[in-house]
Amino acid sequence: MLSPKRTKYRKRQRQVKKSMLGKANRGNQLSFGEFGLVSMESAWITNRQIEAARIAMTRHIKRGGKVWIRFFPDVPYTKKPAETRMGKGKGSPEHWVAVAKPGLVMFELSGVSESLAQDALRLAASKLPVKTKFVMRRW
Repeated sequence: MLSPKRTKYRKRQRQVKKSMLGKANRGNQLSFGEFGLVSMESAWITNRQIEAARIAMTRHIKRGGKVWIRFFPDVPYTKKPAETRMGKGKGSPEHWVAVAKPGLVMFELSGVSESLAQDALRLAASKLPVKTKFVMRRW
């Protein structure tokens, strides 16, 4: 699973509205591969979802080509145990999430045909909680 090696603070404030406002102004263009998967809406994507999408992609292309993951889950998501009374502080970190804004290139592929890349990225998109779009580099 993807997670940071170390962080400055163990817990972080949620700030759902602030962090998801607007479009992605970084990571919004293809940089490495020929084909990409772009987010069309904003959401938190967990490290498990990213890993499931990566596995689906690499299995479909039968370990041919190259895959780039262009975003990283660096925000801790805390949760209090079930049936716990209010108060007593913030819950412990459960898992890590990445903020996906509209226009963010999440995955890139190269070294495979267009039809194979489209199918692989479609499988990856089905594992993610956002609407996505297939894009390709125009030479």
